[in-house]
Amino acid sequence: MPHTSIFTADAPKPIGTYSQALRANNMVFLAAQAPIHPQTMEVVRDDIAGQIRQVLENLSAVAKASGGSLADAVKVTVYLTDLANFPLVNEAMKSYFKEPYPARASVGVKELPRQTAVAIEAILVLPDGV
Repeated sequence: MPHTSIFTADAPKPIGTYSQALRANNMVFLAAQAPIHPQTMEVVRDDIAGQIRQVLENLSAVAKASGGSLADAVKVTVYLTDLANFPLVNEAMKSYFKEPYPARASVGVKELPRQTAVAIEAILVLPDGV
């Protein structure tokens, strides 16, 4: 199955050997986004709520570049260095996702690249013809 790499300057450039997203037919696999400001490539060092918002803004930008939006998300995986921040993720997601919400896994991890507190990845299924 052929696939297409997705890139947008509205999300951080990859900091490793990966694409921001790959599209295969009507499925788009969004790489985990960190709370990195796309223009400066600096980690947002606000509180955890600010980091979560930046991650969701980055995911939204990549989804848009793929021809879709976060409304097309069917699966989301959240990585947190402190699961006590889980309620903040729930609250922020209400601003970016509508019912029916995508399936989701939340994983507690020891650490994330660049010492961030959160990263989120998603899988989209785009409508036919997009």
